[in-house]
Amino acid sequence: MVVRHSAGLLLYRRSGDRVEVLLAHMGGPFWAKKDEAAWSLPKGELEDGEDPETAARREFTEELGLPAPEGPLHPLGDVRQSGKVVTAWAVEADLDPATVVPGTFDLEWPPRSGRMQQFPEVDRVEWFDVETARAKLVKGQRAFLDRFIP
Repeated sequence: MVVRHSAGLLLYRRSGDRVEVLLAHMGGPFWAKKDEAAWSLPKGELEDGEDPETAARREFTEELGLPAPEGPLHPLGDVRQSGKVVTAWAVEADLDPATVVPGTFDLEWPPRSGRMQQFPEVDRVEWFDVETARAKLVKGQRAFLDRFIP
């Protein structure tokens, strides 16, 4: 069985003695009315033979419509999430969530209707303190916050 592999970036910023992380609320009809455990790092699947770090930067740009941050990446390792492996890095950077222009994906909706609709990859991004982020993140990615030391 082939294991899917995704990669992503955990952006963080400092505001005085407070540290905040940037999370993306997953787009599409399945997540529309959910908040707790419905947010993710900007991430996506690796292409065949692609380096995970390169994929993380590419996916950041595809999901948020903004250039990936240039700063040094701090490895957060791997987690298993929904039958796939996710690799992530933390990077210090700031961005204005209002500037995000998310990518889109096609989905048959409603199911078995034969109608394809386009949905945003993410429907919003926000900065959260680390403890609030822990409740917002999907459970499979919470280990990244445990490994995150700004």
